[in-house]
Amino acid sequence: MKPLVRIRTPRAVAAATTLAVAFTLTSCSGSDEGSSADGPVQLRMTTWSGNEEHQAVLQEIADAYVEAHPDRVSGVEFDAITDGTYVSAVTTQIAGGDAPDLMWITESYAEEFVSSGVLTDLGPVFAGTEGYDVEDLVPSATELWRDGEALYAYPFSTSPFGVYVNADLLAAAGQPDPRELIAGGGWTWDRLAEVASATAEGEGVAGIQLSVDDPYALPNGAITPLGLAWGARPWSEDGTTCAYTSPESVAFFEWYHAQVYDHRAFPAVGETVDFASGQAAFRIGQLSLSAGLGDAFEWDFVPLPEGPAGTVPVMGQAGIGVLANGDHPEVAADFLAYFTNPENAAKLARFFPPPRESLLTVETLRAAAPTLTEEQLQETLIDPARTATTKVGHPRLSAMADTIRASMDSLWSPEADVEAVLADVCSSIEPSLGE
Repeated sequence: MKPLVRIRTPRAVAAATTLAVAFTLTSCSGSDEGSSADGPVQLRMTTWSGNEEHQAVLQEIADAYVEAHPDRVSGVEFDAITDGTYVSAVTTQIAGGDAPDLMWITESYAEEFVSSGVLTDLGPVFAGTEGYDVEDLVPSATELWRDGEALYAYPFSTSPFGVYVNADLLAAAGQPDPRELIAGGGWTWDRLAEVASATAEGEGVAGIQLSVDDPYALPNGAITPLGLAWGARPWSEDGTTCAYTSPESVAFFEWYHAQVYDHRAFPAVGETVDFASGQAAFRIGQLSLSAGLGDAFEWDFVPLPEGPAGTVPVMGQAGIGVLANGDHPEVAADFLAYFTNPENAAKLARFFPPPRESLLTVETLRAAAPTLTEEQLQETLIDPARTATTKVGHPRLSAMADTIRASMDSLWSPEADVEAVLADVCSSIEPSLGE
């Protein structure tokens, strides 16, 4: 079957709108009524990946479902929105009455989607699907997508963060091997920063490159996982009180600011480096980064260090949800149960670390990352995946995100008053938190 893949940018849809607006329209939607009488339906899943290999495995699974259920589904289209404004594009579709049947959702916006009522509870469908094995899903992986007993998305990608190491640069700078620090109980964020700073100064490279997404685009930028090791959070657990001015948050941002501007352990705003090209001593990243590392230098992949709040494993997540106001939510949910059953989850695991205990094995993940050793896979990916947390979200994140970014801009200069900037952030978002 010819792949039904559409790769486009959000310019093909209406101008962006906020999630809050989209969610007010969740009751103005279609349903599955009449779908059996009218014949098989066409499903549409939005994604943010235009990667041809990703699309191929998605289509392979979809084609098998269509072949097994020709009276129910005529095809599945994967609508790839790839220019970085995925959330606004999809919420525009929802608000305009053109909701997809299924959509990928980042962990940052999980709480917003889960609390909105826009998604279908998948729990009964998964539990009622023969061979699905709901008990195989790792509890920490599904926690973000639950509200009480309801499960509103399947976390198809659960990839812990680790630290990639350029061993050649460290050796040239006379710095210790991180595995020696781990063995001796000295693998901390402070020590990592010290080694990074010394290597940067001695070898004329960058210290620690953060993950690809903009590290300074708070509240969900790449520095967020670091702050969790300080106990730093943007707001309280119940989301009603700003926590940027908590002692933990202030301590973390002061530490990070000093590491950027006083010690050069991290690149400053506007500095571009590439770990894969040997331009940085360390890189905070996930499993997929290993595919781009060759043998130009010796490298390693080790767990995140310990901070003042202890060792806090952090993972990036992406879920797949079924839109309650899509045209065919019941059929879409049945397709998702097939798409994520143990057999197909193993196929997806080639690219997306799975949330299933039975697939959190060296054998499974080696297919996704053949260059990683058994030790690297076990210690940096498999063990942390069972207990890892995610970036902190909020039910009104989209309403606050631009405000937080704007308020944080003044933090990224050598003379910034960290406490004053954080206080300004809290003043700016408190009205939204109190709604």
